[in-house]
Amino acid sequence: MSDAAMARPVVAPAHGSRTTLVAKILVWAALLTVAVAFVFKYVFRYYLNYNEAAFTDPIRGAANYWLMRRWLLAHMTGGMVALLSGPWQFWTGFRHRHMHIHRWTGRLFLTGVCIGSIGAFRMAVSTTFGWAFGVGLVGLATAWVTTAGMAYYAILQGHVQTHKEWMIRAYVVTFAFATFRVLNDYGPTSRLQPDNDRILTLIWLCWAVPLLIAEVVLQLRRMRRPLAR
Repeated sequence: MSDAAMARPVVAPAHGSRTTLVAKILVWAALLTVAVAFVFKYVFRYYLNYNEAAFTDPIRGAANYWLMRRWLLAHMTGGMVALLSGPWQFWTGFRHRHMHIHRWTGRLFLTGVCIGSIGAFRMAVSTTFGWAFGVGLVGLATAWVTTAGMAYYAILQGHVQTHKEWMIRAYVVTFAFATFRVLNDYGPTSRLQPDNDRILTLIWLCWAVPLLIAEVVLQLRRMRRPLAR
């Protein structure tokens, strides 16, 4: 065998990369679809029915929602902005071609988290669902603002990869609001009784378990990278 043939680089099959790309696109599309569906079903109704009856509905509302409507709308509006702007942060091709738009959608995401978490903290203090639910909501809001804050701090320090990882964590927590509704309203978990125990469990489960799974995936990816020599 000639030296030229031996020096020729081995080209890895592209099948694996195409499969990964398709999987990423499907996950991205699924996240965006659920996010949009969540907004239409659970958020817009408060804007379209801005009255006391809609806010205090015993099924979808609460006794103090009308009294706390400004804080509630701040929480929902901020959460909606973060939920819908977050997926665009993970589209690699779009990010590379339109970095200025990527930066602005990132700022939009962080603004949404900031406004939404302030509303969440205020609603948690005055919740009519009991102190245990309030503590759960505080835990969720704390995880939300902490992960987003770490993502922002990482990019300010120029740590791009760390920023990407914290943005993934931040969006996992952002998506918890949709995850909670899916688990509480659909499938086997929606039939768990008593209602109060189910809600108190899901308010923690909706973000803690997905965040744990995301962390395991991130750490596995890190461990598979070649060690620096």
